Amino acid sequence: MKKVRIGAGQGFLGDSPFPALDVVRHGSVKYLCCDALAELTLAILEKLRKRSTGTGWAPDLKLYMNLLLNECVQRGVKIITSAGGLNPVGAAAEIGEIAQSLGIKGLKIAVVGGDDISSSLDTLKAGGVTFENMESGVQFDSLKREDILFANVYLGAEPIIKALALGADVVVTGRCADTALFLAPMVHELGWKLDDWDKIAAGVVCGHLMECSAQSTGGNFSGDWWEVPAMHRPGYPVVEISEDGEAVLTKPEPCGGLVSRETVTEQLVYEIGDPRSYITPDVIADFTSVRLEDLGDNRVAIKGVKGRQRPDNLKVSIGYSNGFCGEMTIRYPWPHALRKAQKAEEIIRQQLKMLPISVEEIIAEYVGINSLLGPAAVEPAEELNEVGLRMAIRTRSKREAEMFPRLFPSLALNGPPGLGAGSFGAERARELISLWSALIPRELVTATVTVLEVN
Repeated sequence: MKKVRIGAGQGFLGDSPFPALDVVRHGSVKYLCCDALAELTLAILEKLRKRSTGTGWAPDLKLYMNLLLNECVQRGVKIITSAGGLNPVGAAAEIGEIAQSLGIKGLKIAVVGGDDISSSLDTLKAGGVTFENMESGVQFDSLKREDILFANVYLGAEPIIKALALGADVVVTGRCADTALFLAPMVHELGWKLDDWDKIAAGVVCGHLMECSAQSTGGNFSGDWWEVPAMHRPGYPVVEISEDGEAVLTKPEPCGGLVSRETVTEQLVYEIGDPRSYITPDVIADFTSVRLEDLGDNRVAIKGVKGRQRPDNLKVSIGYSNGFCGEMTIRYPWPHALRKAQKAEEIIRQQLKMLPISVEEIIAEYVGINSLLGPAAVEPAEELNEVGLRMAIRTRSKREAEMFPRLFPSLALNGPPGLGAGSFGAERARELISLWSALIPRELVTATVTVLEVN
């Protein structure tokens, strides 16, 4: 029975590339799949691009390729990455330049495009696509056209499969479903039909278990996390999947981490919504059908996955400018640290009313009390050594947002006692980019594949 081993190399922009090198060297994999795009990453890339400090693709792509490309070529490991972000063509060009600098010749780099529909929004809307917000039901007309910064469709595995069929050594995509990066080489190697829903669902489940790097192999584990060994060198997940859809998830042997039914289960239910209907461009997977079996020695079997026909619509993520944020964090020491921070908040709120600032939203949180737990936090019964106050406002104009941090320095002499020296954050305003999720009929989206060869 045919099998293929696939390794995870990245879980988000900013993840560590060094465990990916362990996967290549010790994982006996044929493919290394790097998921660089979280839901908000395109907004980050757009901000970097607008500041002229970014290029539209993941800024750590260069680090990854310099570290991994030569090793992968020598071992015959193909790389699939979504680090193309808003500019996969530019990302591919950078990979080509790195290949040349490393003396690699004949490398085939495939670019998957077609996810960017920003220039077609008006035409699509005129043709009947409503772009109604799929979460709130708000109509698309509530957005100003000039505020829209990008619009990208979540593509599935098909164009990546085509790229592999064309002999690509590296495949770089823009926005696509995270699971598609991992599903594509399974379909390519094992000969699955794209309407064999159970097998496609099995591939999606495996992809979901791998897309967050070490989160399925002991990272971010909420069980007995203190017992997870050698997390200074975490082992990213490796899946060996057979043509019948059954798989085993493990990690490179020399690495730390833990693969158990518990660690894998936590990742299985991570960010899935309805477990009976995990919707991807390629299939609707039933996560309640998944059977996990702990085989010991950091190996977990994945069996029994069921799936249903893929959806008629694809998700599109639209980024739009949503004003500016002004913020500041200050800190107060014992005694009465929390009471001091509360008084400081009261002063700032009263001063805001005296200024020509139109505040659309305001937040105040106490670091050490509720900045993570929010309304679920319980006020401490005992005095704390120190408490931080973080306040932020959202405004329409940058000028108004920049005025807000200027309220805080005077608290050093004109507020509660003991304001810590050096407590103040940067006095700056940052643009806020919000995401609008909508649906588009899949037949209106045309994915493209272009193969470049490094000479």
